[in-house]
Amino acid sequence: MPTLPKSLSGKNAARLAALAPLAALLFFAGCDRKSQPEAGVWASVNGKEIKREEVDKYYRTRVNPEGQEPSQEEALTLKLRVLDELVNNEILLQRAKKLNLEASDGEVEDKFTEMKSPFTEDEFQRKLKEGGLTVDDLKRDLRRELSIQKLINREVVAKISITDQDVSDFYNTYRQQFNLTEAQLRIARIVVTPHREEQVHNRKNDDAANEADARRKVQMLSEKIAAGVDFSALAMDYSEDPNSSATGGDLGYIQESALNKSDPALKKLILGMKVGQVNGPVTSKEGYVFLKLIAREPAGQRNLSDPPVQQTIRETLRTRKEQLLRAAYQANARDESRVTNYLAQQVLEAAGKLPGAAKSNAPAK
Repeated sequence: MPTLPKSLSGKNAARLAALAPLAALLFFAGCDRKSQPEAGVWASVNGKEIKREEVDKYYRTRVNPEGQEPSQEEALTLKLRVLDELVNNEILLQRAKKLNLEASDGEVEDKFTEMKSPFTEDEFQRKLKEGGLTVDDLKRDLRRELSIQKLINREVVAKISITDQDVSDFYNTYRQQFNLTEAQLRIARIVVTPHREEQVHNRKNDDAANEADARRKVQMLSEKIAAGVDFSALAMDYSEDPNSSATGGDLGYIQESALNKSDPALKKLILGMKVGQVNGPVTSKEGYVFLKLIAREPAGQRNLSDPPVQQTIRETLRTRKEQLLRAAYQANARDESRVTNYLAQQVLEAAGKLPGAAKSNAPAK
């Protein structure tokens, strides 16, 4: 056992031993103070802070200001979800910057101009105000989205390969799915509602707030459709249907018999449409709807050699692989990052009660 040097022997050693617990206490107290975030910091990603006001800003865009105010638990749950999305986006944005894939000023300006073009200046400013955003906020969001998409295209999409064997194996496994027992229709739609939606995920974050706003939006869409603007792009930019806007309004194939559940006038309209034709706006219980008939398939077995079958299988396999690889890439990126979710810690420590985070910045009635 090593011996103490003479200078630490006797009374000196005893004093040192007595001071050791105090020194350890001060050390750990200092570490604890260092680990505490500044007021208003709700998460940290590799040293980059995500603040409360940013979470609140996006939280307000997810809540219907004309609806019932969320309970404290509902508000906190949504804020935690928003914060988690911001954390994941920050991780990917940092990776994009590291790989020199950050969107350029020119790319951001081009996208900004594209988003702004359908509106007058007054309408555009009103949209920003309704979303609680400034022009700088919007451009920052666009830079982040464009940068992340460039990252995903390079790190995920570019690595996807669908072989002929993959297509053949899928067809043989799910052959029965290509045996149509009755005629099917492939329909796309654009939905405009005369009220705020809790979940609107179109590319322009465009949501009609009232009847007058909806009519202006319908008129704008009618003009663009008449001018030959791509229906799929319009759906992704403006449709208020959260289930189909991301796919260009495409609802996929539905059996003709499924139309029996819809309004008889709507059924008659759809059955009378030709492939490629667009109709609307049609008034429905959802609001105003534009419809496009993408394809019509008669009953019977479809062969692997049919181009639509090949396309459907390749799209299905590509989508599956992209979702899988993207999820894996995101998980791996998060594992390699230093992430601290202070809001989650506070919620746990307070047993789910955090009035300040739940009640402040609540949507106005």
